[in-house]
Amino acid sequence: MRAVIVEDQALLREGIAALLHDNDVDVVATAEDGPGLLRIVEGHKPDLAICDVRLPPTFTDEGIHAALQARRRHPKLAVLVLSQDVEPAYTAELLQQGEGGIGYLLKERVSEVRTFVEAVWRVAQGGTALDREVVTTLVKERRSASHPTVDQIDTLSEREREVLELIAQGRTNSAIARELFVTASAVEKHIASIFTKLSLPVTDEDHRRVLAVLAYLRATGSSSSV
Repeated sequence: MRAVIVEDQALLREGIAALLHDNDVDVVATAEDGPGLLRIVEGHKPDLAICDVRLPPTFTDEGIHAALQARRRHPKLAVLVLSQDVEPAYTAELLQQGEGGIGYLLKERVSEVRTFVEAVWRVAQGGTALDREVVTTLVKERRSASHPTVDQIDTLSEREREVLELIAQGRTNSAIARELFVTASAVEKHIASIFTKLSLPVTDEDHRRVLAVLAYLRATGSSSSV
């Protein structure tokens, strides 16, 4: 697996590179800002980009926007975002793409070598890795009268639960269709039924796919990896 790392703190950047090298990941390039991420992705065509949310010059959200831009240019690029703090808005922005190969971890997880390396490989292989603290915060922020409940999850059919589990793993509709040996239109019908049973109407404020994943996480007790 070929990876690039974008982190403005040189010590952390080199530490992650060394850790990944020891775990059979080929770090082909590193950078320290958003334009650098786009440059090395274009130049090296990696499988995975690991980047900080906050990068120079303003240290706000340059990293997340550069990662999303790189992914739009290269849809097969997996992205693992690292953040110092829990910032659920960025997680939702990633999940809203409805694609796999997405991860969001707190930087402190890097010291938990096994957890971090497993997350790297899971994301690179098209799965999703969400920090347990991020998931907890997302669930708390989304709780409302209209938020799906565990009881509503129980109303899903076996096939619908399979589809929802694959959505939570970050699979696209086409990937779900291949996994379950059904047509893409069948998957779309199952997803529409899931949204109906979870009381998730179309709105401008919430992304139904994100809310469905959160409902699944609450019901199953999943945390840092889904």
